Amino acid sequence: MRRPPVREYPRPNHIRDYPCGPHFQAGYIVDKAAGWRLERPVIDVRQCINCLRCYLACPEGAIARQANKVEVDLEFCKGCGICVHECPKDLIHMTAEGT
Repeated sequence: MRRPPVREYPRPNHIRDYPCGPHFQAGYIVDKAAGWRLERPVIDVRQCINCLRCYLACPEGAIARQANKVEVDLEFCKGCGICVHECPKDLIHMTAEGT
C-alpha cells in the first residue's frame, strides 16, 4: 500500500507558535491514526468476494486491494468499524487491540 510519507509534527509550546495556514506542503501526513484505537478490523480474506464496499466506505482510506485480496493498513485505521457494517457477507469483525 503506497501512502504519503509521515512527517513529524512538532507540537508548539504556546498558541502563538501555531502556524497560520497549511504547515506542510501537500502530499504529507502529519500523524498516524492507530495510536488511540481500541479495536481493529479483522477480515476473513479466504471468503472475501472483493466487492470493495469496505474500501469505498473507509473514511481514512486505510483499506486497499492488494494482489486480489483486501488489506487494512493498521497504522492509519482508527477503528471506527464502518467497514464491519458495510461488508455484505459479514466477513469483517472488530477485535480488541493487542489481542
